Amino acid sequence: MTQPERESSTLSALTRLEPVRHERFAERVYESLFHAILTGKLAPRTRLPSEVQLATFFQVSRPVVRQALDRLRSDQLIESVRGSGTFVRPDWPKASARPPKELDISHWLHGQELRLVLEPECAHLAALRRSQADLQRMAAALDGFEQAAAKGDVAHHFDFGFHEAIAQASANPRMLQVIQTLQYDVSHAVNMTRHLVRLQPWQRTHDVLDEHREIYRCIERQDAEGARRAMRSHIEKARIRMLEPSPS
Repeated sequence: MTQPERESSTLSALTRLEPVRHERFAERVYESLFHAILTGKLAPRTRLPSEVQLATFFQVSRPVVRQALDRLRSDQLIESVRGSGTFVRPDWPKASARPPKELDISHWLHGQELRLVLEPECAHLAALRRSQADLQRMAAALDGFEQAAAKGDVAHHFDFGFHEAIAQASANPRMLQVIQTLQYDVSHAVNMTRHLVRLQPWQRTHDVLDEHREIYRCIERQDAEGARRAMRSHIEKARIRMLEPSPS
């Protein structure tokens, strides 16, 4: 296979990832490439597309791509070879076995406690205040999550999109801001921990989807108390799934 053909194949491996369209662009680019490496879409020794190609694909600037790549180098998942480009490290599974500073389980648990206080109330308010546009955003996130998970694609942004849509439906912008901040922290910790304990990324996706659907149904029928209970149960089960070393 020629070099252009290899680069085309690498870009093809990324085509099922969703372009980055929201805030914290470098974080989203990092998360997408992180998943692509850890799930095998970008295999060890694969040459990454150029910064220009990645910037075009993710619809961001080159400095944003460069920042994301710097984080991947810091995590020892990629390496640059002078005159040849940037490659997925052949020894990344061993290198990534040393968790970075971000993977502080106490930090993650504190975040979960905050979500347990805040998100059930977001769901309660969303059930009372939601509009048809809010329901459409939730449904779109659910559909995207289900379709991506069924194909083995990166789906975490759809998961978070669902929670963001609920917070937006609460009609309280301060709640939305806090949820968005927590989601990025949780994203990295969840994904790193799953792989460090050798779980497949989508092993428990079916349960998450069922829990999301129940929350949506409660909000759709404006069952505020039901939405609060369903969201609280979902956050509690998420904590249990993360702390269990293997699926039950």
